[in-house]
Amino acid sequence: MSTYEELKGLKVKYLSSDTSGDRIQEGEVFYNSSDFNLKSFLAVAAWHSSAPLITARLSLGGVGTPSAGLAFGGGTPGGRNAQTEEYNGSGWVESGDLSTARHELGSAGTQTAALAIGGQNAAGNEVANTEEYGGASWTAGGALPAVNGQNAGFGTQTAAVSAGGNPSGTSVNTTFEYDGSSWTGGGNLVTAVRYVSGAGTLTSGIVALGYNDATPGSYGSNQNYDGSSWTTGHALNTNRFNGAMSGPSNSDALAFGGSPYRAIVEQYDGSAWSETADLSAGKTSMGSTLATPTSGALVFAGSLPGVSATAEELTTSLSATTAAAWSSGGNMNTARGGTNNAAGDKAAGVTFGGQETSGRSNATEEYDGSSWTSVTNTPQARRTYLVTGTQTASLLCGGQPPTPTANGDAETFEYDGTNFTDTGDINNQRDNAAGAGTQTAGLAIGGRTRPGSSFVPNTNVEEYNGSSWTAVNALPAANASSTSATGPQTAAIFAVASPAYAASYDGTNWTAITASQVIPSSYSGTGAAGTSSSNAYMGGGEEPGGTRHGALQYWNGTSWLTAPSFATARNSFGFTGASTAMLICGGQGDPGHIATTEEFTAESTATRAVKTIDFD
Repeated sequence: MSTYEELKGLKVKYLSSDTSGDRIQEGEVFYNSSDFNLKSFLAVAAWHSSAPLITARLSLGGVGTPSAGLAFGGGTPGGRNAQTEEYNGSGWVESGDLSTARHELGSAGTQTAALAIGGQNAAGNEVANTEEYGGASWTAGGALPAVNGQNAGFGTQTAAVSAGGNPSGTSVNTTFEYDGSSWTGGGNLVTAVRYVSGAGTLTSGIVALGYNDATPGSYGSNQNYDGSSWTTGHALNTNRFNGAMSGPSNSDALAFGGSPYRAIVEQYDGSAWSETADLSAGKTSMGSTLATPTSGALVFAGSLPGVSATAEELTTSLSATTAAAWSSGGNMNTARGGTNNAAGDKAAGVTFGGQETSGRSNATEEYDGSSWTSVTNTPQARRTYLVTGTQTASLLCGGQPPTPTANGDAETFEYDGTNFTDTGDINNQRDNAAGAGTQTAGLAIGGRTRPGSSFVPNTNVEEYNGSSWTAVNALPAANASSTSATGPQTAAIFAVASPAYAASYDGTNWTAITASQVIPSSYSGTGAAGTSSSNAYMGGGEEPGGTRHGALQYWNGTSWLTAPSFATARNSFGFTGASTAMLICGGQGDPGHIATTEEFTAESTATRAVKTIDFD
């Protein structure tokens, strides 16, 4: 698979689905032929210090996980060691000692079901005895058929493998399998090795980092076991031996450090080794827990040189950013424009009135996250209502009644999800006003009146307290016919396209903010949604020539940023919801009134996922 560093001039691999598992490589680039997207994995791996062992040692046994590890045996300046220590994710505690102090031993299993296999005792002799750990103490298990040390161990307490080693001063190719009570011979290694490390299972094992006495310096290739026979794998990028190794299978493993005091860590995917984050220092003869590239690893003790108690943990963040995007939702039952009046969000939305082909509409529809349902009609047919609130607690007022030349209406209604209640009239009747806030703490901002044959911009702002409207500080400037607003009553943002300006409201005063960078000043019929004056989206609209747009911009409290465009260009549409769950519906499209609905999913980061790459 190609990486972004190698991609130029090369073919990109086609895959029918995203790759998965633990063989994810940072920067892998591929094309998903099912969803038709170019994708890449992003990964960040790093080592950090962990709690040191109680007793410094080298050439020890290690099993378990980064949060439940086990260290046992090893060599100390005073000789061979029998101590056992358990790791809980934050520190080490002593447990029952081995019956036989030893170092250069094989190990397998978990924190509560481990094996100590062979090794060299205090007298400097290799041993054959196996010990089983049950979570507190060690008991004798079946002995190896022959003494051995510097051997690799892997698997579980009841299905383990011992491979290679040094029973008599030179490397061997022997393999033994353990069934929980006794050892039997397995397939011989392709190459005899000692000072070797292993990982995986009885039927999918791997050994590497070993030393071959017949061909010194050629210890870089791994060998793979299938439960009966070994095959030669692929050479490590850096030759070394006597390190540590871990992983769940022979196609998913990590190799740590090694002689002569290497810090390098390499990852194996079944076909090649690749370098990942280095240890903090060169180290050899250490222990490690079961590890995968995604679950992390714990490497401890060993030689720096000098006997060490240090431990460090590998964490890998396989994070991927899924870009924010709009997707199709269910169409409204009644196509209409002039709505710009929706409330709620993409899981529970509602829209009122608007302009149908036949005239003003009194239709009310509710959205459940997938489809629209027609419910109680509005008391009056109007377009360009001011609307704010939620699906079950909406506030609507103003709007343009059936007579085209009439002023915007002053009547205000509250909607509870079933019925409309006529409440206090707005002081300045208007249409095309922007609404923000809630049913009991609303804002009516700007808009227009039509006392004669032309529209007159309105700068009036009013606050609603659940029963009546009160005039507050006016907008900093008059607007024409198109306004957008969102946020609560005390932290709203208002923007208008013609002439272009935007302002934030703190419950008392208006403050001008940076002009829009995405929506041109000539656009009309834009919409807004979001949660506050520092978290708002605004977009869509129609330019003077009649062309509609789906451009969207995001205000973060400091500047306007480009956001994903609507799939269907439109103006005078319903736009509502929090910035992570927005909904657009209806509006004026090309051509005519439309019923299309789109749902917004915000950018997200996921573990062990992929990033879709923009073809641009």
